[in-house]
Amino acid sequence: MVCLGNICRSPLAAGILAHKMQMHGIPAVVHSAGTANYHVGDAADKRSIQTARKHNIDITQHTGRHFQTNDFDSYDTIYAMDRDNYRNILAKARNDKDKAKVKLLMNEVMPHENIEVPDPYYGGAEGFENVYRMINMASDEIINKIKKQKP
Repeated sequence: MVCLGNICRSPLAAGILAHKMQMHGIPAVVHSAGTANYHVGDAADKRSIQTARKHNIDITQHTGRHFQTNDFDSYDTIYAMDRDNYRNILAKARNDKDKAKVKLLMNEVMPHENIEVPDPYYGGAEGFENVYRMINMASDEIINKIKKQKP
């Protein structure tokens, strides 16, 4: 899960998806990163932590990190929260195989619509709750697709 600073959307997204994977018994490694290095080493934004906690998800162990080219080697799918970060991730891709791993998160719910998960950083609590709802829907769709793939 990748956003700009790795303190609001992507840690919340990683927490939601990891929680759902665990609930459904799906073994997976879910992490997050930012395309900018503003918050490397920082905890998740308090409002993301509070929003996650409200939904019984703990993201307090999150530490901000910068997206690296070797993330293409470590992960099967890389979800971008918005088009700018999508482009930033693709700019680090080394080949078509890397590029094929990058998706806009909300395209899981509304394919080819390129809906963005808005950055709630400068808004209030409702913006974080809206982001939670969007990511939650996308995470449910990811889980459903994984479950359909299992024999």
